[in-house]
Amino acid sequence: MKTKKMTYDVDEMPPIGKSLVLALQHVFAMFGATILVPILVNAAAGETVLTIPVALVTSGIGTLIYLVCTKKKSPVYLGSSFAFITPIAAAYTKGGMAGAMTGIMTVGIIYVIIAIIIKFAGKEWLEKLLPPIVIGPMIMIIGLGLAPSAISQIGLSSGTSIDYRVLIVALVAFLVTAFVMTKAKGFFRIIPFLIGIVAGYIVAVIFGLIDFKPVVEASFFGIPKFVLPFKDYKPSFIALVTIAPVALVTLCEHIGDHTSLGNIIGRDLIKDPGLDRTLLGDGIATFVAGLLGGPANTTYGENTSVVGMTRVASVKVVGMAGIIAIIIGFLGKFTALVSTIPNAVLGGVSLLLYGFIAVNGLKVLIKNKVDFELPKNVVVASSMLVLGLGGAAISIISGDLSVTISGMSLASIVGIILNIIIPNGNKE
Repeated sequence: MKTKKMTYDVDEMPPIGKSLVLALQHVFAMFGATILVPILVNAAAGETVLTIPVALVTSGIGTLIYLVCTKKKSPVYLGSSFAFITPIAAAYTKGGMAGAMTGIMTVGIIYVIIAIIIKFAGKEWLEKLLPPIVIGPMIMIIGLGLAPSAISQIGLSSGTSIDYRVLIVALVAFLVTAFVMTKAKGFFRIIPFLIGIVAGYIVAVIFGLIDFKPVVEASFFGIPKFVLPFKDYKPSFIALVTIAPVALVTLCEHIGDHTSLGNIIGRDLIKDPGLDRTLLGDGIATFVAGLLGGPANTTYGENTSVVGMTRVASVKVVGMAGIIAIIIGFLGKFTALVSTIPNAVLGGVSLLLYGFIAVNGLKVLIKNKVDFELPKNVVVASSMLVLGLGGAAISIISGDLSVTISGMSLASIVGIILNIIIPNGNKE
């Protein structure tokens, strides 16, 4: 269903002052989620894998690459993907920085390959390979698999002593995020996680939980710590199977976001510029992100909401937002300030965020009216959930080569195979 006519269409650009304001709205919409990805990946890995400045820069660069690949016909902003938080951390644990970054670059290559296949063979095969009964549980596993991390950040893990200050900060971040999600209107409703982080941060400052020394010591301008292949590491495919299957989830997210945006602006983006071009842009952007040491990119629903709310679909405004994101990545004081966000704040926000991801998987099943009276659907979904959340792992050893498939990756592969080989049967 189409909304009102766009105030400014894809090919148009508002006056420079209005364009700047609109571009900043896009930046604020993506900011909270994009900076959370490196923070949460590092928390899951126990070491610094990703940095906020590089995530912001690669987000901006990725958006500009996407706009070029789609012939400036699709006003999409690309930001850091939550789907890859656990896989990147797992890939780092198994193969170090080489394993994590090689995996991210490979995901980009997978997108490009699929884009080429779609160009010549259409997309019907993709819909058969990844039906809702497979995609729904995949997304649920991503969210529920991260749940222990949020509980740990709040300080409610079994055997840990409770600090009332940490609990209060987490509670404020949680409640403010929830309140904004449910009660706020207009632009504020698009940025609940960012507002929740700010509220929790203020309370953390009052309780003296934040050390501002890194901000004082940081320079006003600084070059992000890019991680480059052959300079900082030698590409390694040892952890590839840990991260590559997640591309299937973000692939479906990509199609869904473009369909939604197309309905808003009154254009079928799947046909023009075409799914092959949008996937090509997303794939090259993700490859470049991994090449520079950043997280995998994905389309952002928050920015789609900005387009719907402002009724401005200008690609030039989205491009301006990408340039602003790149500039922010070079502001040393600012990124140092972001790095001081305490775990209590992140835990409070993540309590909602991870559940939000899991519920989105459930929404996929409901929206597509997946019938769980059919035994096949029960078998596929239940097998995926237990394997994905139960810690199952399969190791394949051949000589010096050792490959381990676990968690989300194993569940995805098993789900796809079961959906293909098990007959539909009947409800009786």
